[in-house]
Amino acid sequence: MPAVTLEKLTKVYATGIRAVDGLDLRVNEGEFVVLVGPSGCGKTTALRMVAGLEEITSGTLRFGDRVVNHVSPRHRDVAMVFQNYALYPHMTVRQNIGFALENKKIPAAERDRRVRSAADVLGLTELLSRKPRQLSGGQRQRVAMGRAIVREPSVFLMDEPLSNLDAKLRVRMRSEVLRVHRSIGAATLYVTHDQTEAMTMGDRVAVLRDGVLQQYGTPRKLYDSPANLFVASFIGSPEMNLYEASLEATEDGAAVVLGSQRLTLPGRTDVGQYYGRKIIIGIRPEDLGDPALGHGTRAGATAGGGHGTHPHAPLAADARLIEVLGSEQHVHFSVDATPAGGAAAAAGDTAQAGILAAGAPNGVARLDSRSAIRAGTRVMFSVDTERLHFFDADTGQAIATSSS
Repeated sequence: MPAVTLEKLTKVYATGIRAVDGLDLRVNEGEFVVLVGPSGCGKTTALRMVAGLEEITSGTLRFGDRVVNHVSPRHRDVAMVFQNYALYPHMTVRQNIGFALENKKIPAAERDRRVRSAADVLGLTELLSRKPRQLSGGQRQRVAMGRAIVREPSVFLMDEPLSNLDAKLRVRMRSEVLRVHRSIGAATLYVTHDQTEAMTMGDRVAVLRDGVLQQYGTPRKLYDSPANLFVASFIGSPEMNLYEASLEATEDGAAVVLGSQRLTLPGRTDVGQYYGRKIIIGIRPEDLGDPALGHGTRAGATAGGGHGTHPHAPLAADARLIEVLGSEQHVHFSVDATPAGGAAAAAGDTAQAGILAAGAPNGVARLDSRSAIRAGTRVMFSVDTERLHFFDADTGQAIATSSS
């Protein structure tokens, strides 16, 4: 089964809108790659160009060594699963799954073998005689996937196939989709707007914004080393805390000036070119700890272990709201620093960014459920300084990332 390679793939509509701009991407054989980004970022357009449903304005699309820019969709050997199931209501599950094979004049015995094989993989064997109205949402989606599987394509394309399901079923179907992918082994390109879905499913994840690829890498790489402010704020839930700050030299390293406070960074010398200049500092919610639970303890960690061995600095803040989530709690707080706006500003939502800057809580900490911090109190967080992120205030590009 071939790899899929996109080289400078571009789509410009007649209106002049540049939906996809110079997209470079490679999906290796057997790899599950996720395209993620906000609505209108170009991810579905890119998928449709790979499928042959959208004409390519410029660039090259390859399946293996074969250029397929002008190959018709039916001859590309791809199968696509859409957001809407589009099942034939008058047909049984068996007939829906095998419909494409019947159109291709596949012999009845082979058609039956493929349908039974797909049904077995998807757990639909007992439902083959039912019609769509007798199925749940998750079962209908599995039938839609079955129609794609029986074609035995070299490339799978999925356009937000789980977005119509309720939250609990979506979680269960993620593992189903990955199980099917592993059993088939084809290169798979999956589109979603849900960053949690992207991070939990993708071997690699491509983050798009306004048709431009922002970063492409493993989920861990995107989370630990975001390339710019947009990726930093888009990937992660709760999202990264971002503030305007400056850097200054100290005797043993550097320090971040954050509002009226200073976070010392012993031994940190890789940001020297930004001394005295405004930067954006990023702090993941889980890198803020409650010292009462052990120096630098993070949700799920034990005192003095794991990340607790990193250097830490105190950060004073006012706790505004506590969200108890069972295994952890989110503490929304205010700190005397100017927020950079996070995902709202990065996505151009000036109204929401303005609200953030107007005095509402401007940060969130993800703490162990045992923390006794209460809303309305002054708190002292412990910041894991080895996991801070730094961005150029003018370009939004990362200038330094966590060192671990």
